[in-house]
Amino acid sequence: MVVRRVGGEERLSTSFALSGYAFEPSPLSPSRTAEFPRYLPYHEGNRTLIVEEDGAALAAATAIPMRQNLRGAVLPMAGVAGVATHPLARRQGHVRTLLHQLLDEMRDEGHPLTALYPFRPSFYAKFGYVGLPKPRTVSFSPADLGALLRADLPGEVGWERIGTGYPVWREFTERLLRERHGFAIFPDYRDVGLRDRDERWLLTARADDRVTGAVTYRIDDHGGKLVADDLLTTDPHARMLLLQFFARHVDQVDRISVQVPADELPELWLTDLAVHVEARVARPDGSAPMARLLSLDALAGLPVGPGRVRVELTGDRWLAGSHVFDGGTGSLELLSTSGVPPVPAATLTAAGLSALAYGVLDPVEVHLRGLGEVPPDAAVELRRLFPRQVPYLFADF
Repeated sequence: MVVRRVGGEERLSTSFALSGYAFEPSPLSPSRTAEFPRYLPYHEGNRTLIVEEDGAALAAATAIPMRQNLRGAVLPMAGVAGVATHPLARRQGHVRTLLHQLLDEMRDEGHPLTALYPFRPSFYAKFGYVGLPKPRTVSFSPADLGALLRADLPGEVGWERIGTGYPVWREFTERLLRERHGFAIFPDYRDVGLRDRDERWLLTARADDRVTGAVTYRIDDHGGKLVADDLLTTDPHARMLLLQFFARHVDQVDRISVQVPADELPELWLTDLAVHVEARVARPDGSAPMARLLSLDALAGLPVGPGRVRVELTGDRWLAGSHVFDGGTGSLELLSTSGVPPVPAATLTAAGLSALAYGVLDPVEVHLRGLGEVPPDAAVELRRLFPRQVPYLFADF
């Protein structure tokens, strides 16, 4: 048995074949298999490893070189996807072997963060991953947006197919990458698939010739549903402009659905808006995303509060040792423990530290979840360093 990297057309008979069985209707039809070669350009920069025995691929895993915002710092992030095992080779440790090597290589190449969408969260929790919020799906009738048709809103909307509007879309998501905690985007070679498929409308909101909001969408049928993807906005005016455009479809569609971040409050958008808000988490499909730190380099220099605590990292392949986290300057400094006056101390797992860095758990919750030993005095300091903050991953892979 060997682990090796594959690329190019070799993906078709290895990682693509395994993923096809794991994630699509099976057996694959000849017409569906014939479509696989056209996906190759969108995988060209991915790192794909397989476990192989006697020339047959038993398991595969892929890392997409992405970028993610962690508390204001844009850092390289390894998006793990396409983790699949041959049905006769499952539960033999192949995925563990692949993930260890894949994350070793991505970390060594300068990716201090990693994220994924798990088939089973408890499996990836063993690798130090911690859950992130899942976007909410919001559904409502366009008739309930009627008040917006009479509203005089500043700004204007633009409307075109994503195939022509893609440069505007990409520029806007690059901007949100710099501005929004947790936000992650694909590399160019992967993201252009959205442009090339050209299966969405692109709606933008603008103010003073600057894009302030954008959403891609499709309409499934007359009298059916307008299905929008992530509603991306920088201010309430932009959100209202986009919703006002949707209101104009009252005589065309019956329902509108759109995805929003976990910290959005659709029930407060309008008076008398009958809205259904749902975040459904299920297995094996529909899990919330997970993420973790692969290197302490991700923390150095982050904007933090004025806390100071000694952290002992334990039980992890990639994060270890004892460090003093100091936020006295407003930027996190990682100090040696030698010669430092006594400070509150905590013992954290990789998942515990990742939960604090991503802002998804309070230090007390880290303790209660079994992700570390956090005494009350250390919890105070960790809370000052890493206040709760809702991350929004955005990219779906």
